[in-house]
Amino acid sequence: MTTAHREPVATRPLTLIMHSAYLTGRLLRTLRRMPAFLVIGLVQPVLWLLLFGQLFRSVVNLPGFAHGGGGFLQFLAPGVVMMTALFASAWAGTTYLQDIDRGVMDRLLTSPASRGAMVCATMAHQAIQTVVQSLVIVVIALIAGARFPGGVAGVGVTVLAAVLLALIFAALSGAVALLTRQQATLIAISQFTTLPLMFLSSAVMDLHLAPSWVGKVAGYNPVEWAVVAARQAMLAHTDWSTVWTRLGLLAAAVLVMGLLAARAFRLYRKST
Repeated sequence: MTTAHREPVATRPLTLIMHSAYLTGRLLRTLRRMPAFLVIGLVQPVLWLLLFGQLFRSVVNLPGFAHGGGGFLQFLAPGVVMMTALFASAWAGTTYLQDIDRGVMDRLLTSPASRGAMVCATMAHQAIQTVVQSLVIVVIALIAGARFPGGVAGVGVTVLAAVLLALIFAALSGAVALLTRQQATLIAISQFTTLPLMFLSSAVMDLHLAPSWVGKVAGYNPVEWAVVAARQAMLAHTDWSTVWTRLGLLAAAVLVMGLLAARAFRLYRKST
């Protein structure tokens, strides 16, 4: 009798890292060949930043607006970064759908590629894309006149919060795609979740000016956690306890959604 070859336990983490890096490179090469997708993803947030930043700049003078010290553009920029991360990651599941339709997923599943690496690569690709887009938005905000007293540390926290937020919704999007295998369903669920979550946060407006129930709901909203962490980190006198608490909540949500994505991937494998 012969036994199937099993990879030594000690080498499995190294294999996972190597395969994840290879599959991430595959996704990044696709993005490099079609950079229009990255540029198109920045058009709308830049319009929000420049147009809303000018259109609503007098909002900071309203009684009750608690973040008007640096002007509305400084207030809006972290919110636009998070909105960009949210909307881009909500479509991350399309990568799986394209691979399924083209037969790439079946070939990967029959190859020696680590199964965990397939999920990790999608998440890593989304994280890298989020870093690039977030830094571009911050630079454009600075050119437009925004000032961030939090400096490099504040920008770093903003990018980190955006990456964590993107990972949450990239994992959710991937799980939906693997479980439903329907583009229309993914689009419907993405639209159903992203817009309400955006408006039930302080991304574009101080919640002190919103109905009290909006503020209560926002306390459970990952978008609000990310926006609060970034906005606090950008201030001259940062409340770091608030920043770390919100980042901790985001990290916990990433873990939960990552487990959900892994479970969805296992169910997909069993059904094929």
